[in-house]
Amino acid sequence: MKVLATAAVAFVALGSMTACGDDSDNGTSDNGSAPAGKKNVKVGLAFDIGGRGDKSFNDSAAAGLDKVKSDLNIEVKDLAAVAGESENDKYSRLKLLCDSGYNPVIAVGFVYDGADAANGPLAKAAKDCPNTKFAIVDGATKADNVADLTFAEEQGSYLVGVAAALKSTKGTVGFIGGCQVDLIKKFEAGFTAGAKSVKADIKVLPNYLSTPAEACKGFNDPAGGKTAATGMYDQGADIVYAAAGGSGTGVFEAAKAKNALAIGVDSDQYNTVTDASLKPVIMTSMLKRVDTAVFNFVKDFAAGNFKGGATVFDLKVDGVGYATSGGKVDDIKDKLDAAKADIVSGKVTVPTK
Repeated sequence: MKVLATAAVAFVALGSMTACGDDSDNGTSDNGSAPAGKKNVKVGLAFDIGGRGDKSFNDSAAAGLDKVKSDLNIEVKDLAAVAGESENDKYSRLKLLCDSGYNPVIAVGFVYDGADAANGPLAKAAKDCPNTKFAIVDGATKADNVADLTFAEEQGSYLVGVAAALKSTKGTVGFIGGCQVDLIKKFEAGFTAGAKSVKADIKVLPNYLSTPAEACKGFNDPAGGKTAATGMYDQGADIVYAAAGGSGTGVFEAAKAKNALAIGVDSDQYNTVTDASLKPVIMTSMLKRVDTAVFNFVKDFAAGNFKGGATVFDLKVDGVGYATSGGKVDDIKDKLDAAKADIVSGKVTVPTK
């Protein structure tokens, strides 16, 4: 009952906004500079756990959405997820955007697949809104009106694994995942493979902050990230890679306290971290260009080019990569670029498990 009441209030608010918005009738702004073919395009986006402001995964999606608004003059609306919410809550959020006239609707994160992608929140919303086109970042929902925007996270993680091994002086590094799911295990697999390609005997300490049974709360648990990273530094690690969304801030705090280094994820976290005193510990970040995926999906949709099914953003299209902000990997950039070339050429195949 509480979920329905909340959805009803949100629906009234969205309906009011749609009725009063300056560009709600045709999706264009007064200057008329929108791309051809985008009439009636209004983009709705549903965030993953942590939402806008996580300085990582969600903020990368937010950057893409903001670019849609500024560069394409398309009306946008985003809704936040709530920690511990049910699959029905996620379905209600997507259905609310659909019913409020948003098309396309973008779901950020595998959580919108649910435990069973064939019958999960997005699958149900796509079935109930057959005339709405959807996209899901990191998803696997199979429906004619759904585009799956996926990434070769293992490839980007391989590169930062190479960087970690080249920079480690102790021969031990750590990996912290936000949730123990196959997607995040791809990050670990790539990171470990990259590190061992440089030093076969390097030790990689893994730790996952949560499980699906805990609603993957580890993506928004800075305190948990700090505790896990502190334990790794105490075990001899001098660099820790955090694939844990908003929990990465805690990892950076631990690195600062231990005079060690850390690796960020998704966004260039050297530039997005709020506390400037943490910048010196961020050696690099594995870039996952969710912003590019979101922007290109909307741009193509507005031009009448919706493509259902899976699109993979890998190193060949710079869908993943590594950050150079802060200058800490400038001296090994040639080696990182050589590793990238080996992957792109097919000489190296990065494991996903």
